[in-house]
Amino acid sequence: MHEPEQRAERGTGLGRLAATVERLRQEVREAHAAADGRALIELAKGILVERLRCNPAEAARQLSALAERTQLSQLELAADIVNQAAQDRLTELAGQFVVSAVEQGAPVSLQAEEGDASLAVRLRTAESGILAARDTQAVSESLLQHALAPLGASVVAVWAAGTDGSLTLAGSAGFASEQAMRWRYVPPGVATPARQALVDRRTVWFGDLSEVGLPSIGHQPGEKSGRVAVPAGNGGRILGVLEIGWPHRLSPQPPAIRRQVEALAELVAHTLDSHPVTAPQRPDTELVDLANGLHDPALILRPHLTAEGRLTDFRIQHTNANFVDFAGRSRSAVNGALMLEAYPMAAGEGGLYEKIEHVHATGEPFRAERMPLTALIDQVPLTAIADVSISRHGESVLLIWRVLDEAARVAGLLQHAQRLGRIGGFEENLATGEITWNAQLYTLLGLPPTASPIPLQLLPQHAHTDDAVAIGRFLRTLLHHHLPASTAFRLQRSDGVSRHIRVVAEPVLDAHGDLLSVRGAYQDISAQHWTEVALAATRDQLAHSEQQAAERNRLALQLQQAIMPPTHGPIEAFDLKIAVRYRPAEEEHLVGGDWYDCVILPSKKVLLSVGDVAGHGIDAATGMVILRNALRGLATTGAGPAQLLTWLNLVAHHLTEQVTATAICALFDPETRTLRWARAGHFPPIMVRRDEATELPLIEGVLLGALAEAHFEEGSLRLEKEDVLLMYTDGLIERKDRSLEHSQRQLLSVATAAVPSLEQRLDHLLTYSKSDTDDDTCVVGIQLR
Repeated sequence: MHEPEQRAERGTGLGRLAATVERLRQEVREAHAAADGRALIELAKGILVERLRCNPAEAARQLSALAERTQLSQLELAADIVNQAAQDRLTELAGQFVVSAVEQGAPVSLQAEEGDASLAVRLRTAESGILAARDTQAVSESLLQHALAPLGASVVAVWAAGTDGSLTLAGSAGFASEQAMRWRYVPPGVATPARQALVDRRTVWFGDLSEVGLPSIGHQPGEKSGRVAVPAGNGGRILGVLEIGWPHRLSPQPPAIRRQVEALAELVAHTLDSHPVTAPQRPDTELVDLANGLHDPALILRPHLTAEGRLTDFRIQHTNANFVDFAGRSRSAVNGALMLEAYPMAAGEGGLYEKIEHVHATGEPFRAERMPLTALIDQVPLTAIADVSISRHGESVLLIWRVLDEAARVAGLLQHAQRLGRIGGFEENLATGEITWNAQLYTLLGLPPTASPIPLQLLPQHAHTDDAVAIGRFLRTLLHHHLPASTAFRLQRSDGVSRHIRVVAEPVLDAHGDLLSVRGAYQDISAQHWTEVALAATRDQLAHSEQQAAERNRLALQLQQAIMPPTHGPIEAFDLKIAVRYRPAEEEHLVGGDWYDCVILPSKKVLLSVGDVAGHGIDAATGMVILRNALRGLATTGAGPAQLLTWLNLVAHHLTEQVTATAICALFDPETRTLRWARAGHFPPIMVRRDEATELPLIEGVLLGALAEAHFEEGSLRLEKEDVLLMYTDGLIERKDRSLEHSQRQLLSVATAAVPSLEQRLDHLLTYSKSDTDDDTCVVGIQLR
């Protein structure tokens, strides 16, 4: 794979997943190596405890001090201590290797690199790793890492020998997962290097495996590869074979290396004796014969259980002669592998593995058409559509699939498209009179499958009489002018049902332009016809409703503009300057019920008010007129703001049709320069004094019209010279993405801007307000001079 392709693959989700898995595997290998080294050091500590009669802590200090004095690592010193205490074959082998390397000189490729551990360390570390390993796979990885990689070896395989002469791959290291899966099981009689070592009961060395022509795991034809296969026995029994491979031609090895390999085989035998590998159970002969007799790909699966009897997977024990993997792999690539190893994507929820598990548990067969099957090849998912059959036979499960080719898939798609579109196809041979219909057309026209097809010439006999002219024009264009044609008519079916049908046809001409046949399709358009009828009626009703709505909006806008003009000149009275800004909604259908009022009462007090009726349109506009005029009339009584809102609440609750509104009512007394005010669910006014803006205290007051009887609290303040009081409706600050509290804080910041006049202050507020709801907006400003 080229470098850009590798980068692209790493960029995908599967590439990242593969990189993560590889990183975790490397961390596990490093953790195992560290654990093996610690095990060897702990073993040396135990020897010191026994020899020196000291406690473990003192033994650890002694080991550290000895390593420092001898200038060795603790791991190398631990290996020496174990060798002196054991005096076994590994000790003898290490000594002989050192003597041989010094006196004769070992091959350069087999000498340890500078900084590598000594042979004794490698052998003892491999031994401790093997003894601590939980399975043969971990033993294989420990052998390659500690003992064989320094010798230049790149792969190792541990084979378990079966009683029938078969070989089962118990563990491997350095091979691709696909290779290990393909060589999971070697039947009796297959010639391999491991088989030769097992039969001859001796170590077999191959300088170049390609020269002898024996197949083996990880070996490609023509590839130069050195191999050695060593029987792994214990007590006269051969339990398996240790196979080691080099990525190059292997020259004859010295006796020290040969004895080292044989010593490692003894360690492997100990592992195979401690962790026996069970060969795959052979499937039933009758079931194999049944699978081999099928023309479709078939797999025989056996449950793979833990020591506690819990199902973890299914082993692929047999693939029939017609097996073709939908991902392009050969039979040997999946035969003997676990189902989730060969097809990991089958483990998805509701996927193939779940169906196999259900069939095995219940015995209930499973059948499915057009089921997606996915295989993961080099981290790339490949998906095929297949018909699947799963059945249980004793303890085995038979899995059969038939991958749909492109023609079958297209035919299936066409059949479903015709069914969903209520379409039936036909072809009529005008020379022989033979007519061909598909099955869908019989259902469409309400005829049994045994009925005779209807010729085009007899079509008027099965249609409504009013459609005879249209059908005649269709037949004339098609049969006489030899041109494609289509028409719609009302079909009178034999079951008494009337359907709206569209027929489309084209002529088939010979080389001389003579008409040979006609082919085409019928489509049931009844639902479309009645939909169009209902749509036309709905369109008319919608147009009428839009016209009424536009008229109501126009009346509401005219009413609002008559009472609340967008521009209003300033009012000056009693050293009080009042300015008003009103911004109507941009859309006519959003005309709302915002109002303001500024009037000098007979008592020489000034009435100031703003309000907002809930809703939009004519109802909101008329409600605004009622409440605004009612408040102006009630104010002539001389009552205070709280009392005025109490009466206005009765008007909203009893004298209108469910009108609710917020409002502020204020009375300014020029003699005392005192402003008394009350609120009904509205935002409190803003006081701008000496370039600082603050809200007036929030006093009690509920929404107008919400309750039959409501209590309103009254507040008052004395205005100072150049004070500015601002009253506004929510259209000034409402936002879809922010809370009202946040918008109110922004409004206080905008209100403190230095402006030369009251009118410019209000214009500044409208210009820099953060609202985005396109609602009506009223702003009333009061400035004492």
